[in-house]
Amino acid sequence: MKYLHNIGTYFLMIAEMFRKPTKWSVMKKLILKDIDDLVIGSLGIVAFISFFVGGVVTIQTALNIDNPLIPKYLVGFATRQSILLEFAPTFVSIVMAGKVGSFITSSIGTMRVTEQIDALEVMGINSINYLVFPKFISLMLYPFLICIGMFLGIVGGLVACMYGGFSAPEDYITGVQLDFDPFHITYAFIKTCVFAFLLATIPSYHGYYMKGGALEVGKASTTSFVWTSVFIILLNYLLTQMLLS
Repeated sequence: MKYLHNIGTYFLMIAEMFRKPTKWSVMKKLILKDIDDLVIGSLGIVAFISFFVGGVVTIQTALNIDNPLIPKYLVGFATRQSILLEFAPTFVSIVMAGKVGSFITSSIGTMRVTEQIDALEVMGINSINYLVFPKFISLMLYPFLICIGMFLGIVGGLVACMYGGFSAPEDYITGVQLDFDPFHITYAFIKTCVFAFLLATIPSYHGYYMKGGALEVGKASTTSFVWTSVFIILLNYLLTQMLLS
């Protein structure tokens, strides 16, 4: 029953998020602040992880292709497919569930503990719209981060080939261009938009409805990371089954 209650409360929160909107002059400042905190502030970690994981994927692929009959350009092909289909949209989203999700939960949870949310309600402000909606809108720019992750992952693989001697750069680039299906980009961005919605709403739910003090804020952050990751992995399976099968 507890899980059903939480699911129902979560969907009621989403419905409330679009009701009684805050006036635009205030909302604009909140959205710009959240874009800076959630999107621009995550550029560094996304770029760092994408570049080096792209290199690792290339190295492992090259080391496992030891048959001389298998062409070397398959290293670039396998790296591109791994990064576009799974690594960039899914793995980066799980990392972001730890960084962005914990930030959202702790910031909203701290406002709940210090009774700032109660003060917003007393002033007649829809606190869910005021706190959650800007994060939802700012994370609609999340595909921009995934674009950077895709690009740097492929570049990281190229650098690994050039300096590790696993494959000629020309072969790697040939593999990256080989048999490219534009729908794979569409598939990746559909998943990214769904994951962005989860990243904005699940941590907000755990922060908004938490009870207790400072210790409970930390527990809520951990819980939000776990459940966000669980739903990202679950929806990743469902979306892959629906879009690629």
